[in-house]
Amino acid sequence: MHSPTSSSGSNTYQGIALTRRQLLIKAALLGAGLAVVPMTWSASPEPKGAINMKKRKLGKLEVSELGAGCMSISANYGPPADRSQGIELIRTAYERGVTFFDTAEVYGPFTSEELVGEALMPFRDKVVVATKFGFDMDNDGALNSRPEHIRKVVEASLKRLRTDRIDLYYQHRVDPAVPIEDVAGTIKDLIAQGKVLHFLSEASAKTIRRAHAVQPVTAIQTEYSVMNRDPENNGVLQTCEELGIGFVPWGPVGLGYLTGKIDVRTKLDPKTDLRSGFDRFTPENIAANKPIADLLKRVALEKNATPAQVALAWLLAQKPWIVPIPGTRNPGHFEENVQAINVQLSAAELRDIESEFAKLKVHGGRMNAMQMQMVDQTS
Repeated sequence: MHSPTSSSGSNTYQGIALTRRQLLIKAALLGAGLAVVPMTWSASPEPKGAINMKKRKLGKLEVSELGAGCMSISANYGPPADRSQGIELIRTAYERGVTFFDTAEVYGPFTSEELVGEALMPFRDKVVVATKFGFDMDNDGALNSRPEHIRKVVEASLKRLRTDRIDLYYQHRVDPAVPIEDVAGTIKDLIAQGKVLHFLSEASAKTIRRAHAVQPVTAIQTEYSVMNRDPENNGVLQTCEELGIGFVPWGPVGLGYLTGKIDVRTKLDPKTDLRSGFDRFTPENIAANKPIADLLKRVALEKNATPAQVALAWLLAQKPWIVPIPGTRNPGHFEENVQAINVQLSAAELRDIESEFAKLKVHGGRMNAMQMQMVDQTS
């Protein structure tokens, strides 16, 4: 595997040439929490405490209360982890009770699905695998959810994942050129064929309702954290609750902000770290958002926990049908994340967090204007 390199004004990733447009597209493809900085692999730590991973329901789909975002193992945060080490981390997650694994064809591209497929093969029938479609990797990563394209790429994903069905098949980004009813109808056909079991992803409340009328939606995935409250304000969470749809937050620790480890000295490599192009990660906005990180630190100190664990516990406390998918390539970070299920926030503590957060302002958008154009925000 190869890390990103520059050559003759273009870039390559995993041996595939990327134009400037593709790099911009890739910057909009986040689907899981971020590692704070590119991490080298270290030996898996000894478990620090007992884990009693409970189950939650995404629609009718039962998964572990905490999932695993697999993007950062293979792509977008420096050179990918060694394949055997990536497999070890995924299998360790399973041993610790995680049964919900999230990937996408565009992560790598393709290499994340291959890694997940190999890692989960020994216990495939005991886990839930989610992957995504919606970008045309043969056309500069342009949006493409045409029915014929979906039918083509699902076969490729099935092969890379070494499976005969995809448990949860997300539309990575809504394609404004294709009616959502056509997308839902295509997925309905794939479900009838047994190739896909459940679907949907980044979508507005209006789009969710239109899709749900054609094919019941199982889960919506979008960014949600203590720091990013868009789903609370745009009707998506309310729609999910009304229709019995599960919600899968990516970026559950604020793309690293809520770990308490990002400050104005943090250097993000523009060649390998997607966050370097996000408005929220300018030095000025990092400094301006410090009070938010400090709030999580104060709560963590009171709970004998870490800020990241408090951020995850906060999400788990919002609704019983919310399943965060923190992602990391680092064994120590994984163990920290999984221990979050042992952090219980009381109703009073949750009220205090809300009260203190209401006094603060989040500086900088979660992505830049061009990237946000790819997010369905229809009302």
